[in-house]
Amino acid sequence: MHLHLSADEVLTTTRAVRKRLDFDRPVEREVIEECLQIALQAPSGSNSQGWQWLMVTDPAKKMALADIYRANWAGYSSSVAASALAASGEEGDRRIEQVYSSANYLAEHFQRAPIIMVPCIAADLDRLPLWAAAGVWGSILPAVWSFLLAARERGLGTAWTTVHLAKGGDAQSAELLGIPAGFSQVGMFPIAYTVGTDFKPAARLPLEPILHWDTW
Repeated sequence: MHLHLSADEVLTTTRAVRKRLDFDRPVEREVIEECLQIALQAPSGSNSQGWQWLMVTDPAKKMALADIYRANWAGYSSSVAASALAASGEEGDRRIEQVYSSANYLAEHFQRAPIIMVPCIAADLDRLPLWAAAGVWGSILPAVWSFLLAARERGLGTAWTTVHLAKGGDAQSAELLGIPAGFSQVGMFPIAYTVGTDFKPAARLPLEPILHWDTW
């Protein structure tokens, strides 16, 4: 299925989808492979293409990954949500509550996603200086984003999460999935068809406070 969206429509309506993931509809392997073929056209530093892509469908492994995620999310959400709410106004309160309600829903149901994607890059990011780490991130994030855009065009929804990597979760998930030493995970993504496809551009800051010409 293709939605036949324009490039601008894909770029402005690709959302983090949580509550509108259809956990009961299977996702075909060939659709995932189509999205990945597109993602592999993304640039990487020195054309190294040092990426690896794990697509997890095994129920036991999905549950184990979801448990790692939930353990870290519980601590993160309680501390960060309280700080964010304290610093926001009434309108900000509503927005933060919506985000955390959505994120809590995903944490509760992560294992129900038909596929969980874990992209990796050939590097030990903990040991790199900033300039080198920036190059590594720049060699995997464009490809991941291209995958998400291709998924959106095919009626799939995703959400970019990184919480499972905290507090030793990266080592736990690496052992679970057989990820060899020398590779870093860059996130964990539920992949499912969406309930409806009518996503809209989100409210964003105007350019004035964030755009700088020649100096800050």
